[in-house]
Amino acid sequence: MTGFETADGAHTIGRWLHDRALHDGDRLAIDDRGVTIDYAGLDRRVQGLANRLRAAGYGPGDRIATVSGNSIDHVVAFFACARAGIALVPLSWRLTAQELAGVIERTRAGAVLIEDEYVGLAADALRRIADCPPTAALGTTGVEAAVPARRGAPAPQRGVRDEDPLLVIFTSGSEAEPKGVVLTHANCFWNNLALAGAVPLTADDVVLAMLPQFHIAAWNVQPLLAWSVGATVVLERSFQPHRILQLIAERGVTAMMGVPTQYRLLADDPHFSPEAVRTLRAAVVGGATMPAELARQWMDAGVPLSQGYGLTEAAPNVLSLSADEALRHPGAVGRPYPHVDVCVVDPASELPLEGPATGELWVRGPSVFAGYLDDAAATARAMSDGWLRTGDIVHRDSDGVFTVVDRMKDIYISGGENVAPAEVERALCRHPLIAEAAVVGVPDPVWGERGVAFVVIAPDAALGEDEVVTHARAELAGFKVPVRVCVVDELPRSSIEKVARARLRERATMLVKEDAHELR
Repeated sequence: MTGFETADGAHTIGRWLHDRALHDGDRLAIDDRGVTIDYAGLDRRVQGLANRLRAAGYGPGDRIATVSGNSIDHVVAFFACARAGIALVPLSWRLTAQELAGVIERTRAGAVLIEDEYVGLAADALRRIADCPPTAALGTTGVEAAVPARRGAPAPQRGVRDEDPLLVIFTSGSEAEPKGVVLTHANCFWNNLALAGAVPLTADDVVLAMLPQFHIAAWNVQPLLAWSVGATVVLERSFQPHRILQLIAERGVTAMMGVPTQYRLLADDPHFSPEAVRTLRAAVVGGATMPAELARQWMDAGVPLSQGYGLTEAAPNVLSLSADEALRHPGAVGRPYPHVDVCVVDPASELPLEGPATGELWVRGPSVFAGYLDDAAATARAMSDGWLRTGDIVHRDSDGVFTVVDRMKDIYISGGENVAPAEVERALCRHPLIAEAAVVGVPDPVWGERGVAFVVIAPDAALGEDEVVTHARAELAGFKVPVRVCVVDELPRSSIEKVARARLRERATMLVKEDAHELR
C-alpha cells in the first residue's frame, strides 16, 4: 500500500486475500455457478478495483452500497472496499422498491453498485430518492472498469485501521425502522478467530455459501474463514433443496451453514440420503433453535449439525454447541465462543445472575459492533458499560449450556429472516381502511415462525383478509407478509394500554392450528 501515511492494521481483513494469493495463488477460491476463479486471479481483480476506488477519491470513512446476489463480482467489491478502507453496505434484494429507497437514503452511500439482475428494482428505488448517489454496475465491465467519481473532497488516503468499518448490515429490530449495524475490521477478525476455534476449516475444505450476502452470516460464518485459509467457497444464489443436494454431491461440499428451515426442506427432499450428503463434515445451523428430531435425522444420515446462536450486533457468533452436545441438550444453543464473554442478567435489576439461572443474555468482547449507523440513541439503548443487551431471555444450566427461552423484543424469525412487527404494522396501517394493526409470530413447522396480523377496520368500513394481504404484498418484502389476517373489533391491551401481545400470540396460535386442522 505505497504512499499511505501508515501501514494497514494488524486485524484488517483486506490483507487476508493477498496473503492467500501469495502462498496458494493457484488454488480455487470461488465456484460461482460453474464460473471459477483462483486466489491469484481474485486478488488481481480486488487490487485493481481498490486502486480505482482510491483514484476516484473514495477511502476510509466512505460507504458503498450494493444490490447483488451471491457472486464473484460481489466478493471482489467486498474485498476491494476492505482494502481501501471503505465500508460495504450489502442491501437486501428481497425488499420492495419503497423499502430499498428508504434504506439507501439512510446509508448516505457514496455510490451504489448494482448487479444486472436487480437493475429494475434498484432503478425503481433510486427514482424515489431526491439526492440519488452515483451508481455503477458490478463486474469487470462495470465498476471494475470505471468507478464513478466521488462527490466532494477526496477521502483521506491512509492505511486501513482495525477500527475502520468493514460492513454495515441492516437488520430488523424491535423498532419500526431497520437499523444499520456497523461492524469493524477488528470485529470481523475476532469473530472469525473465534469460529476457527470452534468449527475449524482447512485449505482442503469446500464451503457451500447459500445464505444471501446481505446477511452477516453469509460472510462471517465460514466464507471469510474459508478464504483466510485457502479453501474453496461455492456460491449459490437461491435455495432450492434439490439443487443444494446436487451441489453437495457434485462439488464435494464439506462445510455449510444454514437455518433450521433450510435443513428441514433438505431433509424432506426425496433426494436426501446419507449418500447425497456423505462429504459434509462441518454443518452449522443458526438463526433459530434446531428441533431435536431434525438434528437426529441429519445425524442418522451421517452429518453432525453444530448449533449456534448469534446476532448481527455480535458479528454474529456468540454461542456454539457441538453435534454430540446438541443431542444431549435438545433445544440448547451452546456455550460461549472463544473470545466472547456472556452474562445472564436479571431483567428487572440488571444485576448478573450466577450459576444455573434464567435472565437476559448480555454479550461482551472484541466482536461486538461499533454501533448503529448514525443512531447514537439506539446504540446507547443496546449497550451497558461495554455489554450488548441481546433482548433474549436464556436459561443457563449447571453445565454452562444455554437455551433460548423467549425474546424480550417482539421480533420473530421466519425462514431465518428477522421480522419486526412494528414495521409490518406501520405498513398495514398505510391502508386507508385500517385503523390499527398488531402482528405476532407463531410457530411454523417449515419456516420456524410466521406472522399473524390482527387489524381493526375503520368505522363503517368493510375489508377482507385477501385485500389486506394484497396491500401488504405491495408494501413489504414477501417474508414479512402475514400468513393470516384476522379482523377484530379492538386489540387487547394491558393495564398501561400496551397491546397485549401474549394474548394475541395465544389466539394466533389457535387460529393457525384450526386452519391446519381444516386442511386435513
